[in-house]
Amino acid sequence: MQYIPNIIFLVLLIIGFGYFIKNSKKIIRNIQLGHKVDVSDHKKERWNNVIRIALGQSKMVVKPVSGLLHIIVYAGFIIINIEVLEIIIDGLFATHRIFSFAGSIYGFLISSFEILALLVLVSVCIFWIRRMVIRIPRFWNKEMTKWPKNDALNILYFEMVLMSLFLIMNATDVHFQEMNSGNIISQFLAPLFSGFDEGVLHLIERSAWWIHIIGILIFLNYLYFSKHLHILLAFPNVYYGSVTPKGQFKNLASVTKEVKLMMDPNADPFAAPPEGAEEPAKFGASDVMDLSQTQLLNAYTCTECGRCTSECPANKTGKKLSPRAIMMATRDRLEEVGKNIDKNGEFKPDGKQLLGDYISNEELWACTTCNACTEACPVSIDPLSIIMDMRQYLVMEQSAAPSELNISLTNIENNGAPWPFNQMDRLNWKDE
Repeated sequence: MQYIPNIIFLVLLIIGFGYFIKNSKKIIRNIQLGHKVDVSDHKKERWNNVIRIALGQSKMVVKPVSGLLHIIVYAGFIIINIEVLEIIIDGLFATHRIFSFAGSIYGFLISSFEILALLVLVSVCIFWIRRMVIRIPRFWNKEMTKWPKNDALNILYFEMVLMSLFLIMNATDVHFQEMNSGNIISQFLAPLFSGFDEGVLHLIERSAWWIHIIGILIFLNYLYFSKHLHILLAFPNVYYGSVTPKGQFKNLASVTKEVKLMMDPNADPFAAPPEGAEEPAKFGASDVMDLSQTQLLNAYTCTECGRCTSECPANKTGKKLSPRAIMMATRDRLEEVGKNIDKNGEFKPDGKQLLGDYISNEELWACTTCNACTEACPVSIDPLSIIMDMRQYLVMEQSAAPSELNISLTNIENNGAPWPFNQMDRLNWKDE
């Protein structure tokens, strides 16, 4: 009978981590639906970006208030959860504060955890005020419907509860308080429970202990359904991010081949392709399977913070485009495709695609390609690359460019310039 709690604890761990691994495999599978990306280049620069952007959060502190608060919450939550290792050992082997034998070192660690827990608690309360009382505009854009808004609040509530439970657990642990080492914050909470006898204190402490670890397991598995996947994915996302100059677009091998063919005086542009020749690749992207694995990783990593949209000049002038909505739509479509595969064993055409059903032509053509969104993103997400790939599909596969662009393209084809002047007259302006 004495080992029943340990067995229950083991079962909870297996279920919690098992469900997390199952969902993690789904995410990896969905990302792998995209085209492979070669990241063998610029390795030093990529690792520098990981250290500077993902770990050091250098782009977060561009907005000092939210940046500092985020660093506190992120660092606090990660460091405090080092204590989960002790909880797991205690839960499996029926020990109590197994690492307390370390004496002053243990006291230093726990006191650090308690200070961070208090700072995290204060920070998430400020985040809640910024979101619900001050109502910062970027948190209330039209794409922030019921679920995205609730998702952000759910995480804040999770943090509040978990940090409070940690401090209550320490405050009601009689043995820990008697040690008087590491209880730098909880010693001020302990008097609140001074009227309870030792048995009740033990019950409160054990309840807080159990709810705390169960809450962590729930939080871990909630990440799959939440924008807070960036806690795990920010690091690979930054590593796989673009290291080429902003504004530099990729060349399509198939297009390059056609251009070279047209420029070769000995080539017959009307000749049929040789037998067994590879079919030309699709130009651009109309669905998530046409995107790269990095772009799909971007979609799962999006924090929905809205910094990209708040910096977007098209959005500021009332256009329909929101870079955040582009990323959210890509993730939603990718999840729909994943569920289709779960149901059928493989993807069965469902009559939908990213272009048209999730992202409109109007949104795509509103983009000025200024790169403000990619510059603003704190985790190196690139909405512009998705926009440009989908534009390319519209132009090269559907000839569905806006009339103004079609006129320019026709002029380039006929006159070698975007203007409607004969090539012989192109230099007449100098005589004016």
